[in-house]
Amino acid sequence: MFIPRVYPILDTATLERWGGDLLTTAAAFLEGGAGILQLRHKAHWSRGMFENARQVARLAREAGVGQDDLTPEDARRLLGGAALLGFSSHNAAQLCAAAAEPVDYVALGPVFRTDSKSHPDPVVGAGELRRLRPLIERPLVAIGGITLENARSVWSAGADSVAVIAGLVPRQPGFHSLRQRMEEWQQLGRAV
Repeated sequence: MFIPRVYPILDTATLERWGGDLLTTAAAFLEGGAGILQLRHKAHWSRGMFENARQVARLAREAGVGQDDLTPEDARRLLGGAALLGFSSHNAAQLCAAAAEPVDYVALGPVFRTDSKSHPDPVVGAGELRRLRPLIERPLVAIGGITLENARSVWSAGADSVAVIAGLVPRQPGFHSLRQRMEEWQQLGRAV
């Protein structure tokens, strides 16, 4: 199974904090080469947010990209066998448990300190990622505090893909700067 080297996460709290628009960001990332998108919204799901999520899904479908947090079994039953489904883990026990789940890939993190969660799990680090990598045969997505500066070390530690939130959002997030940032990430992913 192929998973893109760069896994953008559209975190609404981060976008709000930096003045970014969800739909503009999704469109810019897709135009910049994103092969996968995840929408993360931890606040109340208003009607407006549901509509925004529908629009992001439409943009992703139109770009040939195309998920939600349910149990892996429920998500698989709902989405069917063709949908790409992941499982989040934070330590060796959770990573090993993922092997029994009907998922396509496993995420591990946070690899580095992250500000995108108010109560993050303990930092794993690139060394621990390297140690844990042999425990799972599925593609491994590293997440948490990954930047253009440290992404190479994460890929070198065995990650198939890096999930990125803040590292994809420039300080002035307009369409062109967001697309350019995605293109930088894509170029880095191809170079490694």
